[in-house]
Amino acid sequence: MSVKIMIPTPLRAYTKGQDEVEIDQEGTVGELLTALVTQYTDLKDHLYQDETSLRKYVNIYLGDEDIRYLDHQNTPIKDGQTLSIVPSIAGGY
Repeated sequence: MSVKIMIPTPLRAYTKGQDEVEIDQEGTVGELLTALVTQYTDLKDHLYQDETSLRKYVNIYLGDEDIRYLDHQNTPIKDGQTLSIVPSIAGGY
């Protein structure tokens, strides 16, 4: 089983510049994200506010679906699917 995790530009400094990481593991969104931050430990502080809770400004998509509208981190992942990490960006005057 192989799942691609798309890494946004602001977080690539923590994945050695990679724009995508392939994880060969079955499981849920949470398990795949754990595998990702195990491989790239500096990334953890940018994704999680504590051991298990994602930061509020970090959006995770499975394909085109926001995992908050599925089963959050318990959403199962199938072979060949893609996870995208999309941090919210704020700005203004």
